Amino acid sequence: MVVSGTSAPAGNVAGLILAGGRGRRMGSIDKPFAPLGGRRMIEHVIGRAGRQVGPLAISAAGDAARFGVFGLPVLADPVGLEAYSGPLAGILAGLEWAAARAAPGAEALAVFPTDTPFFPEDFVERARAALADGAEVAMAASGGRLHPTAAVWSAGLGDRLRRLLVEEGLRRADRVADHFRAARVDYAAQPFDPFFNINTPEDLAAAERLFR
Repeated sequence: MVVSGTSAPAGNVAGLILAGGRGRRMGSIDKPFAPLGGRRMIEHVIGRAGRQVGPLAISAAGDAARFGVFGLPVLADPVGLEAYSGPLAGILAGLEWAAARAAPGAEALAVFPTDTPFFPEDFVERARAALADGAEVAMAASGGRLHPTAAVWSAGLGDRLRRLLVEEGLRRADRVADHFRAARVDYAAQPFDPFFNINTPEDLAAAERLFR
């Protein structure tokens, strides 16, 4: 399923920022706090995500206190999956948080990688249109490339995702479409890719040029 149009503004959608990457290719720095455009990278993501969702949380490993300045809940990986520390475990934590504590009536969970600070302002709006058409997960795509960790998940998928992680060993986010009804939300990659991912010092320098 491919979604190319727009829809009504986002409704009751919770948000999750994936901030668990270890930044090995950037010298093992704490990537969410990398300087970008005069701010910390995660601040750009919080700003863009906060304009598209209701309650917002951060999924991160390590000392949660370092995120305290942002005033958002910080979610550890779910019990029994602490050693996994991958994006799907973080997404599961977000689904369970939204269902139990953040917004029990939420229709969906929007997921934003912390190292993708240029994602479009209408991403949640367009992804919701895909869910309304019958998809369970709507994933971003740009320039013909899928970005499975930038996605909007229908509420109520937590139990199934937990079973896939625990019982079937699902680990790769790019295999989500094998287990859920998935849609692509396509964006052009010109004049620049809105899902440009910052993984290296060179990427960070390129992102800085975009801000300028």
